Amino acid sequence: MLRSKRGISPILATLLLIVIAVAAIIITYAWVITFTTTTTEQVTVLSVENIRFYDTNKTDIVIRNSGTSNAKIVTVYMGISSTNLQNKTVSPALPQNLVAGNSVTLTITHTGSWTAGTRYYFKVVTEAGQILPFNEKA
Repeated sequence: MLRSKRGISPILATLLLIVIAVAAIIITYAWVITFTTTTTEQVTVLSVENIRFYDTNKTDIVIRNSGTSNAKIVTVYMGISSTNLQNKTVSPALPQNLVAGNSVTLTITHTGSWTAGTRYYFKVVTEAGQILPFNEKA
């Protein structure tokens, strides 16, 4: 009785596997195209255009958004070590919207004065969690 049962032919099994593989490839391709299109349309690229130390206790930072999506700067850190940064109050007050293709100037007023020749470390954080670390010598 067991010998009388027959399975599908090897040719039919091969064709079935090929159809399943092609369907999986098409689904994966459609997902990748959709994912990359939506991801590349919403890019935020932050960069530092200029840093200026002046009035013994002020620093201007010009941040540019050269991406295609707007950003919102929520925190600015500064310190004399990259591992010991302090949250700074800036003007204009945060959060600060940064429109795609534009720049914004943030002014940090130090509690003490900055020292010429000292390297200062900065970190700008956006609402989306993007971090822009950089450093500059006064």
